[in-house]
Amino acid sequence: MPLEEQPREKMKEQGAEKLSNAELLAILLRTGYHETTAIQLAERIISQAGGLRFLPDYTLEELQEIKGIGLAKAVQIKAALELGRRMASALRPASLSLGSPQEVANFLMEEMRYYHKEYFKVILLNTKNQIISIEDISIGSLNSSIVHPREIYHLAVKKSAAAVILVHNHPSGDPSPSREDMEVTKRVAEAGKILGINVLDHIIIGEGRYLSFKQKGFL
Repeated sequence: MPLEEQPREKMKEQGAEKLSNAELLAILLRTGYHETTAIQLAERIISQAGGLRFLPDYTLEELQEIKGIGLAKAVQIKAALELGRRMASALRPASLSLGSPQEVANFLMEEMRYYHKEYFKVILLNTKNQIISIEDISIGSLNSSIVHPREIYHLAVKKSAAAVILVHNHPSGDPSPSREDMEVTKRVAEAGKILGINVLDHIIIGEGRYLSFKQKGFL
């Protein structure tokens, strides 16, 4: 392989954004084995996983079952994936204001779109709609999550929130609300009116798309 086509040199000359997924993974692997290059090994890993999207699901043990991957390479891959996940989910400054459903979706999309269970979160906001904190309320099964208003408003009152935004994901990738989603939203909104804490929206995160209860007129 010409030197300029090798991943590290290509990154140096053209920038990381010009590298393919396999080339980026090859840089982590550093070497292949026998007659297999690092890029070929990277391509095999991604292909066997069913695509880059599913690579985080692999355990250390499962990665080591791939020919050419020992403990060191498996650990490097898992560490890189975890670092990427943490960067995607890192809290932004508390002064950030969420003024539209699109901003809420953009804020949490990369963290939540790959979950294989339903995660229900609540965004606590102050009087200026600035984020106080983002709290995990429940982690459900593949199809549903159990949410009770007291769990949400206990945190909201404790942290002096003026309003909340409900957010959860659909592992199926389809953000269309279920009957349970509608019922939970109605129940939480009614409890919020009693406490004087408004539910501004309920966002359902799918695969690269979202649904806003507010935009749909459900709230």
